[in-house]
Amino acid sequence: MSPASPTAAPPGRSRRNRAARRQDREILRLALPAFGSLVAEPLFLMADSAMIGHLGTPQLAGLGVAAALLTTAVNVFVFLAYATTAAVARSVGARDLSAAIRQGMDGIWLAVILGAGLVAFLVPAAPALVDLFGASSSAAPHAVTYLRVSALGMPAMLIVLAATGVLRGLQDTRTPLYVAIGGFSANIALNALFIYGLDMGIAGSAWGTVLAQFGMAAVYLVVVVRGARKHGATLRPSATGIRANAKAGVPLLVRTISLRGVLLIATAVAARLGDTDIAAHQIALTLWTLLAFALDAIAIAGQAIIGRYLGADDAPGARAACRRMVGWGVVAGVVLAVLVAAASPLILRLFTGDQDVRDQLLPVLLVVALTQPVAGVVFVLDGVLMGAGDGPYLAWAMLLTLAVFTPVALLVPVAGGGITALWWAVAGLMMGTRLITLALRARTGRWVVTGAVRA
Repeated sequence: MSPASPTAAPPGRSRRNRAARRQDREILRLALPAFGSLVAEPLFLMADSAMIGHLGTPQLAGLGVAAALLTTAVNVFVFLAYATTAAVARSVGARDLSAAIRQGMDGIWLAVILGAGLVAFLVPAAPALVDLFGASSSAAPHAVTYLRVSALGMPAMLIVLAATGVLRGLQDTRTPLYVAIGGFSANIALNALFIYGLDMGIAGSAWGTVLAQFGMAAVYLVVVVRGARKHGATLRPSATGIRANAKAGVPLLVRTISLRGVLLIATAVAARLGDTDIAAHQIALTLWTLLAFALDAIAIAGQAIIGRYLGADDAPGARAACRRMVGWGVVAGVVLAVLVAAASPLILRLFTGDQDVRDQLLPVLLVVALTQPVAGVVFVLDGVLMGAGDGPYLAWAMLLTLAVFTPVALLVPVAGGGITALWWAVAGLMMGTRLITLALRARTGRWVVTGAVRA
């Protein structure tokens, strides 16, 4: 067929198609390993739960309380990964790898400072925090033990977050995956040794996890230090750089706390509806979290890619990548929706044998399935704006979402609604509000601020 044939694709369209395929490959290259590393921390807790569960119910109950506190702490400080990814990716786009590594090191130093502060707070405050959660007299001592020992690993956990952000910004999501697999394997082996071999009980589980986390942090530091030496970047802490990382992280901290507030309010409302409702809610929330990992992997790819385009002063490339990733978000959401709907009978049997809980859970699963395409777009746009360093807008948008969601959720039991109505508020209203605020911002183009450093 000759180039002049009327059925031949125009040259411009062919170039666009090639560019789209190139973007697709890049998104997959970053997103697939990112998904594996995202599930590392939940896997740590699952391994601990499986082993501690054989020690007794009080120990397992103690782990549940301590794990809730530790998970909250990690989620609150996840901005260390997000802010670092955006800053490093911009420098990569500007072809200044020395500056990229230097900014990453400042993020790691901030993680060390915050981690030390958490140790100083959590170790003495552990008994009071456990009491605040209402732990029973039999579970409380185990919760305090696990929390105090695990608190010693907080600096390592935060270093891992920051260093993961550095590598993501460098367009490397495979190394975090390999480190996560190694850390998870080491955690299982150390827990088995300390819990059963040395008979250390729940404290042995905590020590095994702490050592595995420090091992992961050490590997990350070796990788980053090698990069610094290769590109001539200093390893010394910079007060200016640390302050800049903290400043960029504050809006993302507000965003994360607001999001956690939505989920805590939803759980509190579900608890007021009754035992059957809270049981169905907990299963739905577990599934929601798993689905979020899949969608967040695309968002992480978005952070790295958008930051790089903007750092390279390529505004059209950033917009085109945003549009392409929104398409990926829609497709991923539709696929997840179909999977959840099709797997609903299996999910019901897998998670509970209580017919009342199953009856309550089924319509909730359908709500979750129907709203996955919306969630897919929300996660992608969230990642795009993070990659652009648009943290202040994300903070205000999430505060607005919290303000819209809270009164509606609190009115659910007052209006005689059940768990399905609550999940329409979570998956429908909350995610719908986020979609509107993020889509409006993306459409204005105000997030498109080019340059190695966002002004």
